[in-house]
Amino acid sequence: MPRVGIISDTHGLLRPEALAQLAGVSHIIHAGDIGAAEIVPRLEEIAPVTAIRGNVDGAKWAREFPETVSVALFGRRFFVIHDRGDLAFDPAAEGYHAVIFGHSHKPGIEMLGGVMYLNPGSAGRRRFKLPVTVATIVIEGETMIPTIHEID
Repeated sequence: MPRVGIISDTHGLLRPEALAQLAGVSHIIHAGDIGAAEIVPRLEEIAPVTAIRGNVDGAKWAREFPETVSVALFGRRFFVIHDRGDLAFDPAAEGYHAVIFGHSHKPGIEMLGGVMYLNPGSAGRRRFKLPVTVATIVIEGETMIPTIHEID
């Protein structure tokens, strides 16, 4: 069963606990606010990475990353956007199975119209009293099983 690692809002900090939680995944999605040029290459040591830039990713190195991306993985279509509030279309009508986003640092999983909306939370520096988290999605046949993992 393929397992997709989901990470966001690293803000230049890639914790060893996050790397340990993502070990063994088949693919990693980074939903923006990467924060440093070395983050994605370090994630690529684990698995192929699909990444977008977030609102803090204004440096020259970040220009290689799009603001949004559509990616098909293991028979599922994912739309990745940093701020869910910027979503300007109906993902269900467009045939997406999941929308992956970050920005708020608040981890959460919601099903709407047959589409999974997943925010893995923030894997970087703690913000307020929010947990430090990453997520995984296990793809088993037609089913996607999401889990949010607290890493600190």
